[in-house]
Amino acid sequence: QVQLVESGGGLVQPGGSLRLSCVASGSGFIINAMGWYRQSPGKQRELVATIKRSGTTNYADSVKGRFTISRDNAKNTVYLQMNNLKPEDTAVYYCYANWAVLGDYWGQGTQVTVSS
Repeated sequence: QVQLVESGGGLVQPGGSLRLSCVASGSGFIINAMGWYRQSPGKQRELVATIKRSGTTNYADSVKGRFTISRDNAKNTVYLQMNNLKPEDTAVYYCYANWAVLGDYWGQGTQVTVSS
């Protein structure tokens, strides 16, 4: 069974850092793109960052220069290093993976709260 398991969320003060991880498992097919989206109460889910298997990355303007996405293809794992966090970064962060043949899958989400 295909699944994505996120970890690393939590409570952090403004200006602090967190590192999210997401492990994809359950299929032998290649994973094309992986990434992170987030959703705040009352708002639509929005893209944070994505990374292709080749390493090409894409970021939302709001996180450029503060967040870094990376992946380990051998471990089917994607990471999101978040620095200089702001209260507006508070959201549930969802991991995403696009498998060849199988299509798109999502994780259950991990809460990130930025507050003093």
